[in-house]
Amino acid sequence: MTGEDEGGRVTYDAVVLAGGGARRLGGADKPSLRVGGRSLLDRVLGACGAAGRTVVVGPRRPTVRPVHWVREDPPGGGPVAGLAAGMRHVVADTVLVLSADLPFLTPDAVRELVAMPPECEGQQLLDAQGREQPLVAAYRTEPLRRELGLLYAEHGGLSGLPLRLLLGELRLSRLPGHVEAAFDCDTWDTVGAARARIREHDRVLAEWIETVKAELGIDLDVDTAALLDLARDAAHGVARPAAPLTTFLVGYAAGRAAGEGREAVAEATRKATALAVRWAEESAPATPDGTGGPAGPAGPGGSPGAAGQGPTGEPR
Repeated sequence: MTGEDEGGRVTYDAVVLAGGGARRLGGADKPSLRVGGRSLLDRVLGACGAAGRTVVVGPRRPTVRPVHWVREDPPGGGPVAGLAAGMRHVVADTVLVLSADLPFLTPDAVRELVAMPPECEGQQLLDAQGREQPLVAAYRTEPLRRELGLLYAEHGGLSGLPLRLLLGELRLSRLPGHVEAAFDCDTWDTVGAARARIREHDRVLAEWIETVKAELGIDLDVDTAALLDLARDAAHGVARPAAPLTTFLVGYAAGRAAGEGREAVAEATRKATALAVRWAEESAPATPDGTGGPAGPAGPGGSPGAAGQGPTGEPR
């Protein structure tokens, strides 16, 4: 797997480092900690879902999608040893290297990372302080393997070596503009900050939708604004409980339209919205010519004559 796919996107493999002792977290299993209802590891795996092969270095854990598990030798040997273990299973020309504690990593940030300038051998994300993040980065596979081999030959092993020794000779570029994607959870304070940020007003709905999609195994772009407008129209024009029931029925209808994806959701939403509008119009006051509202309250015997008219519509 090399080069670009049919859409011109760079094909890549991913190595996610999910070992380590998490000493600053009191030995907690950091990749399994939840932020916004999902484990940190699953959030990272969701961001790199387009990888051809995903290798996770660390002890096996439940994950939202299949991955290839490996361990560094010896376990706990540090990021360089872990990366070397993962690189043995990489086949693409580009490898995305990630730590397993990035709650805000996005597919957009990943796409920009792997699309590094052609003259570079790697590209690292910059954090909020402008520092390079070697574990939120993409590298050319062969230069990275070359440096791992040289480092092993020089030191007789890779356990305990710092990343700066590995990357110092690579031609690297820096990617700004995704500082939040570089936010990592290495203390309980940062875990708490991530959990609070997930629930901020301007992002809670988007985060919730992404979490539900991941939990249900749905790979579909959702037009949240259109669905919220539909829910509003159903609640105001029909009855408040109609909002969740209507959006459920839209989803069910879209699900029955197998293979149509986003278009099916849009069409079902359009139809349901038009129906809610028609329903609401019937509650408006009737106009003299009978347009713009209902025909009026039922007359005697339940006929739909306007007020002041008999069953046939004749004046009383």
